[in-house]
Amino acid sequence: MPRRRRNDPAQYDDLADQWWPTHGRFAALHWLAEARARLIPAPPHTGAPLLDLACGGGLLARVLTGRLAGWRHIGVDLSSLALRQASDHGVEAVQADVTRLPFPDDTFSCVVAGEMFEHIEDLDAACTAIGRVLAPGGTLVIDTLADTLFCRIGLVRLAERLPGGPPPRIHDPRLLVSPDRLGAALDRCGIEMTVVGGLRPSLPDYVRWLVRQADSVRMVQTDSTAGVYQAVGTRRESE
Repeated sequence: MPRRRRNDPAQYDDLADQWWPTHGRFAALHWLAEARARLIPAPPHTGAPLLDLACGGGLLARVLTGRLAGWRHIGVDLSSLALRQASDHGVEAVQADVTRLPFPDDTFSCVVAGEMFEHIEDLDAACTAIGRVLAPGGTLVIDTLADTLFCRIGLVRLAERLPGGPPPRIHDPRLLVSPDRLGAALDRCGIEMTVVGGLRPSLPDYVRWLVRQADSVRMVQTDSTAGVYQAVGTRRESE
């Protein structure tokens, strides 16, 4: 594997074969997708469009079942290799930059931004793009890494060395975003954000996953938002 700069998008192509294995380098993204699904509303009607930003290999497709089965799943990513896998799992794959979304205004009833904001160089541009394509009254579902010392050390530097942790150098600590900063950026774009809480892996589940007695790890909600946190946004009707 070539040694790339932190947050280099080319790393996702280097690891393209790791998207779907449950014990691969992107294992934690499977766990987070399951937690994310708890915040996604049921579709207002069958075929309502849901936009999955930075969708990678399309892991959210696996959890859009049951009450979420009616969504039309559209995924955006920069990596053609990841999008090929997303397409194989039923995602309508679109190669694009999340700061320049190629969709008409007010298109989506729901936009999902999972583990995305901590990779964005231009936060305001990304929020503006989301505010434009999210329909009035629509829902934005978020999980991301907080801009804290705990996160920079624990969830970036140390977690990169743990099984199930992020691949080395996939995160750049300077891009981590606090709930206050993210909420303010979204508010300027007509989206009111509410922090739901933090997330951490279940320790018993993680042990079972380590010894190959489980394929997934439950993400447990916590009161602390010092690490991974979740939030929900609503596009104001008047915007």
